[in-house]
This record gives sequence, C-alpha cells and structure tokens, in this order.
Amino acid sequence: MRTRGRRLGAVAVVAVLAAVCASGTERLDVIRTASDLGPLPADRYDYTPQDYQRSQRATALLVRQCMAERGHPNFPLDPRYPSDPVVATAVSTDYGVLDLAAARRWGYGWDPAKSPDLRPKGRRMTYAEYADLPACNAAASRRLMRGIDAKRDWLYASTRSVEVDKAVRRDPRMRAAWDVWSRCVAEQGFTRYPDPVAAYGDDAWQRGGDGNTRHTRRERATAVADVMCKRRHRTAELWHAVRARKQAVDIAQHRDRYAAGLRSLRTHRTNIAEVLRKLG
Repeated sequence: MRTRGRRLGAVAVVAVLAAVCASGTERLDVIRTASDLGPLPADRYDYTPQDYQRSQRATALLVRQCMAERGHPNFPLDPRYPSDPVVATAVSTDYGVLDLAAARRWGYGWDPAKSPDLRPKGRRMTYAEYADLPACNAAASRRLMRGIDAKRDWLYASTRSVEVDKAVRRDPRMRAAWDVWSRCVAEQGFTRYPDPVAAYGDDAWQRGGDGNTRHTRRERATAVADVMCKRRHRTAELWHAVRARKQAVDIAQHRDRYAAGLRSLRTHRTNIAEVLRKLG
C-alpha cells in the first residue's frame, strides 16, 4: 500500500505540473501578490518597509556620530561584527503563495539569484568599537523615539494585529473557505493542510538559513495546486475581505488608541527626517 501511495503521489505531481504548463498564458486579472488585493484599513497605522529603511539609515548615521564622539572616527555605516554571527532568516506571508508562474518554478521559495544580500557592506569593526556599540545604539534609539510613549502607543496596530488575526481564524466564513481550499488541494493528491499558511511553512520544504526552499518537484507541484485552488475558489479575495472587516471593527472599537499609535508613528517619521536632514 505504501508503494502504491507513493506512485499515486508521483502521478499527481506530474499531472498538476503538466496541466499548468499546458494552460498557456494566464488571465490578466488574477491575484499574483498581496498588494493586488488592495489596501487594508490598518495599513495606515502600521510601520512600512520604507519606514524601516529610513530608520536604519538614520540609526546608522546617529551611531557613526556617537562612535566618533567616543574616539572611533570613520566608523562604517554598515559594519561587520568582529566575528560573523550565524543568521537565519524568518519567512512569513499573509496569504501563502499567490503567483502561479513563481509557484511553477520555485514552489514556496524564490529565485536564489534574486535573494537580497543581507550581509553588512562595511569593514569589520574592532573589538574596541564593538564594546562601545551598544551604548551608541541605545542613544540612537532614544533620539528616534523622542516624544513617543513606547509602551503604550508605539506600533499599536501591530500589537492589535495578533488579536485581529485570531478573530479572522475564528470567522466561520474563513474556516469554510480554508476547508474548501484544503479539500481542493487534497483531491489533487497532496497533503490536506488546514490553511495556506500551513502549506507555505511546511517543514518538508527544508528552508535554509536564507529562508529559501529546495524547489523539489513535489514542493513545486504542491504550490501550483495551492495557487490553482485559491484561484478556483477565490480564497485570497475572501480572506482579504474578512481581514478588512475585522480590522475595521477593531479600529472602531479602539479608535483613540489607534489614533495615538498613528501620532507616535508620525512623530517617529518626523524624528527620522530631522536626522537625515542634519546628518544624511
């Protein structure tokens, strides 16, 4: 029986990949990324990738200034540590894999040639510099958080997102949609996952330290079935709609707290802009 099961699984892998390859060009109105689904109510209250990049730049400039004051001139903006740490990259997704072409080629991973190089670009810092670095990092953080109640207001939307996501997972419409998607994937010979995030994060894909997967044939075929079932049953669209509704309700119930969180985020952006204007 085990041998037969493996044979059936292999047939399913080949069948799914063949069906997709034969399907030709895709419709132009399909969802390929989370941004295709449109904004969510809580987006305006949350930290953005642009905020993060500007914050990193401002922090580096402040640290370099602080290090110079402590007797370390020419401290690099992006220094390497005295000894390189082992770094593991965490990978997450809101709706699982959505792009059919990417699923066909890379499964639940991505083109390794396009992986961002997260290694520092500057020289290796000395041990004397390394000893003073924590104090300068702390000073930089205090400068960028000036005028912000970090415990009460900072990134309030992010703290609420945990509870909102729990409400989404409990929503009967969402549970029913995931069940339909799960049956669809299982009917094509693959694991019956409870939801698309579980499929995306399956340990079987053996993600490396950079977060990328091995792109095995079964992984790619599973990802293809995943995307096809999402499209067939409009899983991502319904998921997005439920998230939007839950976020809107939560914002209405905690309007003052969200407003305070937004003010703190704007203060942080102002602090960053001042540092970049003076030091950048």
